Amino acid sequence: MTEKTAVTPETHNAPPARFSHGVRKGNILQVAGQVGYLPHVEGQPATLAGPSLREQTLRTLENVRSVLEAGGASWEDAVMIRIYLTDTGHFAEMNEIYDAYFEEQGIKEAPAARTTVYVGLPAGMLVEIDALAVLG
Repeated sequence: MTEKTAVTPETHNAPPARFSHGVRKGNILQVAGQVGYLPHVEGQPATLAGPSLREQTLRTLENVRSVLEAGGASWEDAVMIRIYLTDTGHFAEMNEIYDAYFEEQGIKEAPAARTTVYVGLPAGMLVEIDALAVLG
């Protein structure tokens, strides 16, 4: 049997509850829902990248990428991305940001994706993204 390994990049704050930023088991890596927090600074509370959807989405994508890399994966290994928005009016803007980001990353084949509206994020958070990657 393959061991399950928690994945937490050094740039991330400790999770607010008992969960991992990512979990790898064999060649499967599940990235937990990430939000737009700036990289962790010891002794300081978590800080959002900014109030705008653009700032939060770009930072969130980078946070997902950090977990992927800490787990031995890359965006090329991602097979599914789930995006949670807090406002239906953000779909078009998020799609533009998402498309530009992955174009800049040079991704050959885009992963499957699902976007939904979820109103349960803490105040000020506009987007949460998780990913599933298959390595090798």
